[in-house]
Amino acid sequence: MSRPNTRTLSLRAALLGALLGTAALLPAAAQADEQYFPLQSYRVGPYAAGGTGFFGGFIDYLTLVNTRDGGVNGVKLTWDECETQYEVERGVECYKRQKNRPGVAAWNPLSVGIAYAMIDDVGRDKVPLITVNHGRTDSTDGRVFKYVFPLLLNPYSESSGIVNYIGTREGGLEKLKGKKIVVLYHGSPYGKETIPIYQLLAEKYGFSVEQVEVPHPGNEQQSQWLSIRRTKPDYVVLRGWGVMNPVALKTAQKVGFPADRIIGNVWSNSEEDVIPAGDAAKGYTAITTQASGADYPVLQEIAKTVYGAGKGNLDDKKRIGSVYHNLGIVNGILNVEAVRIAQDKFGKRTLTGDEVRWGFEHLRLDPARVEALGAKGLFHSINVSVANHEGEGRVTFQQWDGAKWKVVSDWIAPDWALLRPIIEKSSLAYAAEHGIQVRDPAAEDASN
Repeated sequence: MSRPNTRTLSLRAALLGALLGTAALLPAAAQADEQYFPLQSYRVGPYAAGGTGFFGGFIDYLTLVNTRDGGVNGVKLTWDECETQYEVERGVECYKRQKNRPGVAAWNPLSVGIAYAMIDDVGRDKVPLITVNHGRTDSTDGRVFKYVFPLLLNPYSESSGIVNYIGTREGGLEKLKGKKIVVLYHGSPYGKETIPIYQLLAEKYGFSVEQVEVPHPGNEQQSQWLSIRRTKPDYVVLRGWGVMNPVALKTAQKVGFPADRIIGNVWSNSEEDVIPAGDAAKGYTAITTQASGADYPVLQEIAKTVYGAGKGNLDDKKRIGSVYHNLGIVNGILNVEAVRIAQDKFGKRTLTGDEVRWGFEHLRLDPARVEALGAKGLFHSINVSVANHEGEGRVTFQQWDGAKWKVVSDWIAPDWALLRPIIEKSSLAYAAEHGIQVRDPAAEDASN
């Protein structure tokens, strides 16, 4: 066999180089059609039940969109998980590690502490931070917190909704005068967030309030409940998280406080909170932004399309349709719809974080759109704007009958007339302290 000459070798080298160059471009081209969701999840530790349910639901919805639709207008949704164990330091480490990947859409840490630690960074990086049902109350004011979105509910609107619900049970808000309410709260930034608003609500409606802290993680509460028994309140508001919740219900039963007089907040409303408490949880009521159950079309489609193909994220299929799983699905809907809305403006391609932020700021899902997404009755609606990064703050209440949750109220709105001035006072103080220029919603809308 004759040896190739120099010209042949040069030609082969040129062809090889061209092929290698093309191959080098392929990942970048593929990446151009991907939108990345970094997940600072927690699947171990005292709050694993919430983490596995929420992030499981979020991933299940992203998987559904990829499997059923091929992504969002041809843009594949991608993600990876970084374990935080619900610890701030680990969450910040995950942020630093994950933010360098191209195409970051939004951050969804599901942790007040981690979210607080990220607020300044996401502003510099121009990527939205989603704090569904939690986070800084004043971040509802998008004029100041451009990149932070406490979607569905903030701690103050939650507190207002709970007091409004107690008012309906008593026959009207005016009947709250002279009543006693104890707020039993988790000893963390999340738990302490509502101390001022309960004091203000007590002053407005004439009830007395006592606020009692339970140190993290909350597996010992005997002294707190003995104090509650002495106080003899009409209601106890449970602002718990993780193991604190079933321990609270069991300890309440031991001291003789009735479960139907305990009203749980949005992080005390899951099956994982009541099932371990057994009979002590029967009659317990909690606030929620989304219903539980797997009868909704989007849940049925996930069960068929995702779990039917062996792609489901939950290890235990019995958790499909549980409170945390459904919250993750709703959060997935909100994230995906923000991307879709932003694509309508900026193009059907991988978006920048700032473009996705615009999508969240124009996230308006009325009941008709919610129904079209297969989520009628799963959640109410949402109407985000430059001025209001939360939405409408509508909530409902569910009661545990010993086997399942049953909705026991209409959708209830918070007292925005009371809350908005408080939110703006705090946000404007933050803007002054950090040298942030307050945005003009009208000017923002005109420029769009």
